Amino acid sequence: MDLKELRRQRRSRFMGGLIPYVGYIIQSGIAMVFLLVLIIFSAWYTSLLRDVPEGIPIRWIMLVLLLPAAAHSSFRTYLQSPDTIFLLPQGHRMKEYFAPAWTAGNVWKILRLAFVLITLWPLYIRTDNSHQMLLATFAVLILVKILASFGLWRELAMLSRPASAGYSLLRWAVSGLMIAAWLWQPPLRALIFIVILAAAYVAALAVPGRLTVPWERLIATERNQGARALMILGWFVDVPGREQRVYTRRYLSKWGAGIAWKRSTAYRFLLTKSFARGDIFGIVIRIFLLALLLVWWNRESYTGSGIYLFFVLVMGVQLSALRKLHSESFWLTVYPLPEGSKASSTIQFIFRAHLLLAVLTALPFLTGIAERPLPVIGTFLAGALLAYLFKSRTSRKSAQDDDDI
Repeated sequence: MDLKELRRQRRSRFMGGLIPYVGYIIQSGIAMVFLLVLIIFSAWYTSLLRDVPEGIPIRWIMLVLLLPAAAHSSFRTYLQSPDTIFLLPQGHRMKEYFAPAWTAGNVWKILRLAFVLITLWPLYIRTDNSHQMLLATFAVLILVKILASFGLWRELAMLSRPASAGYSLLRWAVSGLMIAAWLWQPPLRALIFIVILAAAYVAALAVPGRLTVPWERLIATERNQGARALMILGWFVDVPGREQRVYTRRYLSKWGAGIAWKRSTAYRFLLTKSFARGDIFGIVIRIFLLALLLVWWNRESYTGSGIYLFFVLVMGVQLSALRKLHSESFWLTVYPLPEGSKASSTIQFIFRAHLLLAVLTALPFLTGIAERPLPVIGTFLAGALLAYLFKSRTSRKSAQDDDDI
């Protein structure tokens, strides 16, 4: 059996299933939106480089933006549930199968890392008088990236799930310490520290027991990654067969408990619980935190208002994916929901969540309301108007879906 050819065929089959939707994505206007965002960001970044604020914490900014690009790793193995039977006899040869996944995963992540570094570099050399060299910094980041990828692979194979979670935190901590050492310390001292820390990390990875091939965990990881890719496509077009990843999130277990237990609010209860335990919640919260940070940084200028409206738009796009949640659920055809309650509950939930996020994201502007009352009030109203426009758009799409049925 040619394992490399098997993986290549599976990859081609998966990509072939995505390509037909590319035309719909382009028709949705995402290309024009992306181009507009790129132009706005380029203009803002150029103006920032011309007039860099005093005391900007550039090293912390570099650490915060480079750490996720360096520490985050993933691999597409395209494994399937039947592989636990049919590929099990090939367990001793699976390195041939996984080698392309390792290479492709690292190559794409290193390209992403290079993009982030090159984007940050002009600001870094303008604000840090004792900055490091570009090629040396890139080489260090590649070392951190490869070490993090090696750590992730070992985490997937660990027998103990708690140990795997603990080593995941260790991977991020080690990556952060290496990048911080390079940014804050002289090159020679930083390299000595990085080499010692890398050796200690590799030695620590050898301690926990692990499987030769963690079939079940790799299959579950691949399933989640495939579902995430389909979820992104689902923002633009209806994609059949999408699976929702479920997270425990015990701290949100009481959210929705106060909803009255009756037929008219049944779908609202289901949607609330699904949102609290799904992928979309995590995505929206990360976007919200990033938006809050950037708005706070630019809260005294019209640039901040532009950044605010852009992120409100992005959060609206993310929340709109809730409209297709449970679209193929069998039990919703069995449970006697009142006619129209599913669409109305979804529209109201998305609007309320979007409006709340828009208000919370705009709170940093309140610090300058005494000096700039009209721009601050106008920004709040623009955010609320954008949330209402998304509500109208969601209502129209729901009506179109009902007409199609």
